[in-house]
Amino acid sequence: MEWTFTADDVVKGDVAYTLDAFREDFMQEVSANMSQLPPDALHDCYDVLYDLTYWLATGRDLADFLASSPQGDDMGARPFLERAFLEQAEVFLAPNVEMLGALLQRMLMDRVEGGIVLEQAVAQVAREHAEVVARTPCATCAA
Repeated sequence: MEWTFTADDVVKGDVAYTLDAFREDFMQEVSANMSQLPPDALHDCYDVLYDLTYWLATGRDLADFLASSPQGDDMGARPFLERAFLEQAEVFLAPNVEMLGALLQRMLMDRVEGGIVLEQAVAQVAREHAEVVARTPCATCAA
């Protein structure tokens, strides 16, 4: 994905970019790149790629993500769960990982600078992230 600002701009608070906006931009990117998928598979693919992006943006690695994901020689209608696909996706997701990491960092900084203890700030950001993910469904593929 390309933006007119950088992850550093987000961290510094120089631009107002939200998780909701990021998820919408990310959905547009996934939809454009995976347009051959039927709507339900596109939704699943988006969810997996977003989960991987979040996983990597929070400092975890692909090997652990793969270990926590169902794997098999034939994933049938869900080829985006295959190891090879996810390994390739990791490379292309790098800018999204950086931007999501910047968003999460800015959210933490806002709370800490507002006087909240770091542990509480982390918990609040995790809750807010979960709320955003729960309320922003894959609108493009809900047909």
